[in-house]
Amino acid sequence: MYSLVWTSSFTRAAGKFIKQHPELREKFTITLNDLERDPFQPHLRYHHLSGKLQGVQAISITSNYRLTLTLVISDKEIILLDIGSHDEVYR
Repeated sequence: MYSLVWTSSFTRAAGKFIKQHPELREKFTITLNDLERDPFQPHLRYHHLSGKLQGVQAISITSNYRLTLTLVISDKEIILLDIGSHDEVYR
């Protein structure tokens, strides 16, 4: 099992995200629980990013919304960075 590390910027972004999309609260919670258990589950669509976001990974919450993270395998930590629409998190 991995531990989730909430950065202050992620905490703010998550609060804003849930306020704007209350219908996704349950999906968000389920996604975080699944991420904590195993970030490589196929339905999370874990993938590495490139370009200016090289070194960062992302998973999908829905087809429109993403969560960016950094996975530290040696410490079994997942550092949560941002959440939002595809265009918002890949800016």
